[in-house]
Amino acid sequence: MFDRLCIIGVGLIGGSIARAARLEGLSQTIVGFGRPEDLPNLQTAKQLGVIDEFYLDLAEAVNNADCVVIATPVASITAIFTLLKPLWSAETIYTDVGSTKVSVLLAAEQVLGEIPENLVPAHPIAGAEQSGVEASVNDLFVRKRLIITPTDRTSSHALQAIKSFWERLGALVSIMDAKHHDGVLAATSHLPHLLAFALVDMLGRKDEQNEIFKYAAGGFKDFTRIASSDPTMWLDICLANRNELIPLIEELKVELDTIQSTLQNQDGPQLFQTFTYAKNARQRFLDQFEN
Repeated sequence: MFDRLCIIGVGLIGGSIARAARLEGLSQTIVGFGRPEDLPNLQTAKQLGVIDEFYLDLAEAVNNADCVVIATPVASITAIFTLLKPLWSAETIYTDVGSTKVSVLLAAEQVLGEIPENLVPAHPIAGAEQSGVEASVNDLFVRKRLIITPTDRTSSHALQAIKSFWERLGALVSIMDAKHHDGVLAATSHLPHLLAFALVDMLGRKDEQNEIFKYAAGGFKDFTRIASSDPTMWLDICLANRNELIPLIEELKVELDTIQSTLQNQDGPQLFQTFTYAKNARQRFLDQFEN
């Protein structure tokens, strides 16, 4: 499908893309790019056979590449576009894997003057708590959702190529507006991570923290699992999507105030109604997820 695939950022996501692309025969050559401090990770990626070669010079990495995947944290997207600007080729398709898409489009417009026709923003809804190329796997994207957020300027050829690429990696591809994407992901992913981090931060700071954690049951472990995620990555995501997150936090405050009032008034029927609605709503989610 591609003669030369260049991955900028060969970590969990970038490495898994490389592994799956190799497994599916989607590129003859797969190369990686990183900063000098990424050298040990890049060396590991080559030793593991995840990539064929790596470069610390971006010009060498993207030379003759017909597809460039930006798999770095969202906070670095402006810096990556700045590095790519003098190297940008009309013959290459560029895409990314960022968890927020409006910020990617704004960065492209700011740095490149306009959103290029051959830039196809995308977001695989897949991941793990681990990071680095050693955490990468062949099947990370199989039956996982992948959202592409093209603009009116996006080339139909580039869009179709990226859509086909992800489908052949096993992903279930959807296409939507970037702002709509950020709103949906703020509610279903970014806010839950904030809540998990906040709860563990609160309990961890209590004087009796050792006893709290000693007697925590499986529900606590399940609910707070995502608080083990990479803090740097989630800092970047939450700041990038703050305009969508802040209204949701305000709505959650209202919900918590309502529950607090219900408890103070010992209003069992109202609390039962809240719990029942939530249980049924989650079952609808599980039904959709399983289908």
